[in-house]
Amino acid sequence: MSAVALLAALTGCGDDGPGIPRTATGTLEELAAEVGCAPETRAATDELRQADCRTGDGRFVLATFTTDRGQREWLNGAKDYGGTYLVGRRWVAVAGPDMVGALRAELGGDVERSAHGTDPQHPDPGGTWAPGHGGH
Repeated sequence: MSAVALLAALTGCGDDGPGIPRTATGTLEELAAEVGCAPETRAATDELRQADCRTGDGRFVLATFTTDRGQREWLNGAKDYGGTYLVGRRWVAVAGPDMVGALRAELGGDVERSAHGTDPQHPDPGGTWAPGHGGH
């Protein structure tokens, strides 16, 4: 193995980690098609498109955005409600941890978890609960 290839392997350049594909890009319909979903649109504005999706693995919400800022603002607001999010370039999938894992195997992306709304007696599996943040 060349030094460049070894360095790329060690730093994770070129993919999102072992077994995780490059993060997908595309329209809401293209992303939904990647995972075998026929999206049912629930919101469409100049800034955001959002749809309900169902696959053999379960249900999820898929949202696409026209700007990075719009995506981050939406995600920050959504995290007030708790949950697990699969985040790509100008798209987010919202589902339970198992469904997010299945989607990540197809779409790549980064998993983000919200500490809000979790129970301190039963912290989420990602270990993101922090004292003083449960329940709001």
